[in-house]
Amino acid sequence: MADPGAVVLQLPFRGTWRVENSPARRVPSHGTHLFATTYAIDFTAVRGRRTATTRDWRSLLGTEPVDRFVAFGQPVLAPAAGRVVSVHDGEPDGVARRSQAARVPYALTQASRARGGAGALAGNHVVLELEPGGAHVVLAHLREGSLQVRPGDPVTVGQQLAECGNSGNSTQPHVHVQAMDAADPFTARGLPLAFRDHRAWPRDGGPPVVVPLGVPAEGAVVEPV
Repeated sequence: MADPGAVVLQLPFRGTWRVENSPARRVPSHGTHLFATTYAIDFTAVRGRRTATTRDWRSLLGTEPVDRFVAFGQPVLAPAAGRVVSVHDGEPDGVARRSQAARVPYALTQASRARGGAGALAGNHVVLELEPGGAHVVLAHLREGSLQVRPGDPVTVGQQLAECGNSGNSTQPHVHVQAMDAADPFTARGLPLAFRDHRAWPRDGGPPVVVPLGVPAEGAVVEPV
């Protein structure tokens, strides 16, 4: 079910993606209200149910190159029509960390990344204003050097904005989406969001359903229709 006041979006990608940190599971979805992430949602591209094409000793014990992940380099699309308010580029795409051995030391540096500002957290990102004085949407963790828009540009729904990357506070390539009531995530409040016209495969492996409007469930695999 979607909140009656939710910001309605299209999925910002093509193909099949798995849902992580969904506000359908809990609010705040990322464990905090900071940086307007109250209702944020993450998507990781999958082939079948796998996020990467390779699994080896590094998947269990170390870090991995990002180009083995299905999401890396995939087009990131405008989820609604609007205007580009701000962009941030120049943050490098870090290595991926599927293993607990690699994630633990990374988690210990979380506080220092939070002090590093929006670039250290969101990495390369785009902020869209959907209507004058209205909701704003952030698409984050984009691939370095892939941004195709500049502040002030009008965008149409489905227009490519950038590519999926692994910049900022990210352990594997994914797209982070959040809606908020102002352009600055340090002062804005998070807003509920919902996605129209998508197909969802439940986490338990049940048959897919077409969803006219809703918030994708944690662990579901979704694609636009």
